[in-house]
Amino acid sequence: MSIPDTAAAYMRRMKERVRELRPRRRIVFPEGADPRVIAAAARLSSDELMEPILIGPEPAQPPAGVRFTEPAASPKLAAYTRQYYERRRAKGITEMEAAEIARRPLFFSALMVAANDADGFVGGAVNTTAETVRAALHCIGTAKNVQTVSSVFVMAVPDPRIGHNGLLAFADCAVVIEPTAVELAEIAITTAQNTQALMDVEPAVALLSYSTKGSGKGKRIDTVVEALRIVKARAPHLHVDGELQGDAALVEAIGRSKAPGSTVAGRANTLIFPDLMSGNICYKLVERLGGAAAIGPFLQGLARPANDLSRGCSEEDVYNVAIVTALQTEIR
Repeated sequence: MSIPDTAAAYMRRMKERVRELRPRRRIVFPEGADPRVIAAAARLSSDELMEPILIGPEPAQPPAGVRFTEPAASPKLAAYTRQYYERRRAKGITEMEAAEIARRPLFFSALMVAANDADGFVGGAVNTTAETVRAALHCIGTAKNVQTVSSVFVMAVPDPRIGHNGLLAFADCAVVIEPTAVELAEIAITTAQNTQALMDVEPAVALLSYSTKGSGKGKRIDTVVEALRIVKARAPHLHVDGELQGDAALVEAIGRSKAPGSTVAGRANTLIFPDLMSGNICYKLVERLGGAAAIGPFLQGLARPANDLSRGCSEEDVYNVAIVTALQTEIR
């Protein structure tokens, strides 16, 4: 199966899983006047995948099944203003400032999610990543017992023997530059949750390094070893191991040789990189030299789902990210 076919097959499975969710998920799009967003929302509705909510004026011929909301005219605006004020008053926000911020489409969308008036939001078609993530952090916040927002890619590689039928979760390749041991542990736990939600498989989490089980020394190795200790204490049910080199994590024979008795070595489907530099370099090399498809990145560690698009995104990108966002609502 070629990589485009692998990625396409994966997205087909994702669509079928979203179609089965009950009740149908409500996903809000803050950039509701953008033609790409309108077209994607129309497809999501007609394909019976979710209930899209677009923030912006309703067009003359609105797509069937798509709801449009303008913040200034919303009966929820006062409640959202109060909600934002209570969340941010300790940071010096005044009630007048909260009222102005709550009207902004990104913040209004995030407040809808925080108030359970929507199940997740997808932004970034017009706004920057920094603006989108800021709205999510200020309005939704991080998940319980998590302080670190990070990202995950689903990588579809040519060899079906690698990972889960050729699918792997890579983290963090986009957000946290040089994680501490605690941050690395949180990235591992939240990525494992996304492996379960997005790949529908039990996570096997490898904390990667240039060393396997003490074969090398260094401060970054110490960080990985400490992160493993934290993960095992916080999530004792999780199949996780480290520190592991890439070949020990992915190749069965090498895993048995370098880390005998490990439940992860040689069968990892979730790869946690020690820092952003190694993760970002690796996913791009796997994509360009290994012929893989990189699906994502998707935000993780938030209390409720929110994702960021590229401003150069296509209608198809909006459509696919919304599907992933709907599945992330299954994370508990």
